Amino acid sequence: MIRVFIGFFTTKQIHDHVEQIASRWERYIKGNWVKPQNLHMTFQFVGEIEEPLLLSIVKSMQEVAQRQRPIDVKYKSLGVFPNLEKARVLWIGVSDGHEELKTLSRDIVRANKRIGVRDEGKPFHPHVTICRIKEFDRKKLRDMLKQYENTNFGTDKVDRLAIIKSSLTQVGPVYTIIEEFYFGG
Repeated sequence: MIRVFIGFFTTKQIHDHVEQIASRWERYIKGNWVKPQNLHMTFQFVGEIEEPLLLSIVKSMQEVAQRQRPIDVKYKSLGVFPNLEKARVLWIGVSDGHEELKTLSRDIVRANKRIGVRDEGKPFHPHVTICRIKEFDRKKLRDMLKQYENTNFGTDKVDRLAIIKSSLTQVGPVYTIIEEFYFGG
């Protein structure tokens, strides 16, 4: 069994911002801050699958990528899932390109559903997770979200998608690209 998701690794531009946020706020927001090389957007979490299904996913994602045009995105503001009271995930949001990324995610989910991958049913919200929160000071977290609510964290061109293997280890997840497809549209 292989644990996989379909996603896009961010380019270096966002990395410095995340490191600055972490160094400034990690004493108030305790958790697992995402290493720069692991910053990504997840278009679909597939989960544990058998090797034969992986081959079908490769073909399916190749077809999606061939039809897709590159998407210019702007990273803007911070947010949390599920909400401020029970924050478990701290993320950087997407302003420009938001709707196009939602359409891309829907296309990916639909294509994979046709080959037998189940849909989690959760709505897709374009974001880059920067911390998996364990403990937090509610007032400091609220202040932080307010401080960064209109902050631009740079731009990116989403011009490919990847099938990514996720190996959970003692020191955090290790991500390995199985296949990557540049957009052809």
